[in-house]
Amino acid sequence: MQQNSFGNQTIHTAATYQIENTMGPVPRTKGALLLSSKRVAGRSGIDRFRTSGAMKALFPRAEDLQAILINTSGGLTGGDQIDIVAQAGAGSSLTLTTQAAERAYRSQDGRARMHTDLTIDTDAQINWLPQEMILFEGSALDRRLTVDIADNGRFLMVEPIIFGRTAMGETLTSVSFKDRVRINRQGKPLYWDGLDLDGHTMRHLAQRAVAQGGRAMVSLVYVAPDAEAHLDALRRYLPATGGASLLAPDLLTLRLVAADSFELRRALIPILERLTKDQLPTSWRL
Repeated sequence: MQQNSFGNQTIHTAATYQIENTMGPVPRTKGALLLSSKRVAGRSGIDRFRTSGAMKALFPRAEDLQAILINTSGGLTGGDQIDIVAQAGAGSSLTLTTQAAERAYRSQDGRARMHTDLTIDTDAQINWLPQEMILFEGSALDRRLTVDIADNGRFLMVEPIIFGRTAMGETLTSVSFKDRVRINRQGKPLYWDGLDLDGHTMRHLAQRAVAQGGRAMVSLVYVAPDAEAHLDALRRYLPATGGASLLAPDLLTLRLVAADSFELRRALIPILERLTKDQLPTSWRL
């Protein structure tokens, strides 16, 4: 086991570790990614970069720095751990996305864990744009996103969740999902959110106050000086099962529930294209 320090974060990294049970050794995936950006000659570039274990990254040609994150294990199950730490240095821009949808599979023992820590320095921006998280029957996942923004930093976040694949006829009766989002500005809470889902999943989703039977949902947060200017346009993009609110002049939030991932994307992609100024990562369009 090895410790790596990055800013204020310390990550324990290893390719895999093993636990003992009655069936013998069971492999557990661990992966870590550390990335920071800097502004040089009018462009954003890589400052520091390191990966270990199951986490890899690709950097496509783009106007600003983009990283496509890849979990080479193919998904998450009980005991797996993924840690992502990224920082946008002063004046730089960094977009983080994923190669494809992430998958949380049935857990035989313990819970999967995915922690992401983002730091946005003065006059910098991070776009956190992972593709869908698909929850499978019997999955158990703890997910946490922590963001610290400088006074004039900018941030765009989208977190889509799919509850089983409708095209495959999957019905979820037992999923345990704990999700936490903590966005702070200069160490003070700006936007905190949480979701706890445990028990018979379809019964929960069928409730009128939850999803009215929807199998896909997304949360979006946009922190920028022009947030208010986007509000009316985003509302026009949304179906009746979505809504957008301005919590502060520079803080816009959006929630959307859809029948499935196709309907979710159909409403979501025009919104992301607008907020990214038509710089939505290519992996979102495949």
